[in-house]
Amino acid sequence: MPNITVVNTAGEKVSEMELSEGIFGIEPNRSAMHLCVVAHLANMRQGTQSTLTRAEVRGGGKKPWRQKGSGRARQGSTRSPQWTHGGVSHGPKPRAYKMSVNKKVRRLALKSALSSKTASGGLIVLDELKLEAIKTKEVVKILAALNAEGKTLIVLPQKDDIVYRSAKNIAGVATTFVETLNTYDVLNCDNIVVLKDAVVKIEEVFA
Repeated sequence: MPNITVVNTAGEKVSEMELSEGIFGIEPNRSAMHLCVVAHLANMRQGTQSTLTRAEVRGGGKKPWRQKGSGRARQGSTRSPQWTHGGVSHGPKPRAYKMSVNKKVRRLALKSALSSKTASGGLIVLDELKLEAIKTKEVVKILAALNAEGKTLIVLPQKDDIVYRSAKNIAGVATTFVETLNTYDVLNCDNIVVLKDAVVKIEEVFA
């Protein structure tokens, strides 16, 4: 089983923690991760784009000129697609982009993402994160001490409004909980800071 160092908010070693082999030490399944990332991005799309066809554009009821004898190409309406202010042919209409992924595949993808992040050294386990008040500077200071540069994901065991509001204005930093942890968020960051209690909870949920 892989071992990892548990640090405090000052970046100092506190203890060692044994991680679950079946969650943080498996061979990453790239196909499962790709499928879940594609599904996640597709499900984020609203699908509200819409264009008007020639039947929906206002006007164009009168034939522009007679069929023959003018020397010009025959036209039936000024709202045909080739006309300025005409309708759009084969344009987008509201649709759902929703994709569903099997539960076992979702679990495999998340385990693969966590294992990949652990193997690359991007997983940081923090013993605790308690803030007395909403202080963005405090979170910036903690992340600097942990050498968590670039995009960082903070995983909390449960909802903590003080930590969430302290970190939400920091560029590249996101906060999530064990219940909402997903493959895309794990892969979309350079470092993932997980509280020790959150690690225990992840192992309980995905064991």
